[in-house]
Amino acid sequence: MIVICSDFGIGYVYEFPPGSVFLCVVDPGVGTQRRAVILEADGRWFVGPGNGLFDIIARRATTARWWEIAPSDAAISNTFHGRDLFAPAAAALARDTVPGEACEAPTDAGAWPDDLLEVVYIDHYGNCMSGLRGTSISTTQTVECNGRLLRYRRTFAEGEKGEPFWYVNANGLVEFAVNQQRAADVMGLDIGALFRIVE
Repeated sequence: MIVICSDFGIGYVYEFPPGSVFLCVVDPGVGTQRRAVILEADGRWFVGPGNGLFDIIARRATTARWWEIAPSDAAISNTFHGRDLFAPAAAALARDTVPGEACEAPTDAGAWPDDLLEVVYIDHYGNCMSGLRGTSISTTQTVECNGRLLRYRRTFAEGEKGEPFWYVNANGLVEFAVNQQRAADVMGLDIGALFRIVE
């Protein structure tokens, strides 16, 4: 099975069976000297740029192995590596052939954090998704965001009308909401708003 991704939620990776091949192209450095890589993590394959895209997956995996994609004799566009470089590699993996040389993990992108204590997305309803995994916080802990203290609620209905709270969304991430109102408006939040966990 090949899964084509321009962006993907890391939490969804393990919903796919071992042997799945993820073709991932989030590549602002296309055409530069960044490496083209393959990662095998816990039996799943990832093909894409060695720009840090797979750092968290490799770090969280029980086993992780890397390959650098072997150069091809075919013409490769300077700006379309998804089609010319990564797609053929993903197809080869789907046929049980690894088209590359074993290599060390890419180091050019630096370490990405496991969790990001800021708002990363605001949906149509004004709910504010964070970059913090729900497993990284206890339901007894309080979050402070923009001068407000938010307690955990399991569902929207558990919150009083107008009460800001945090919950774990369907992606497994901490999200801020207000029962029957827009959390972004009530709390004055934008993407990038920081918060902290109150012990």
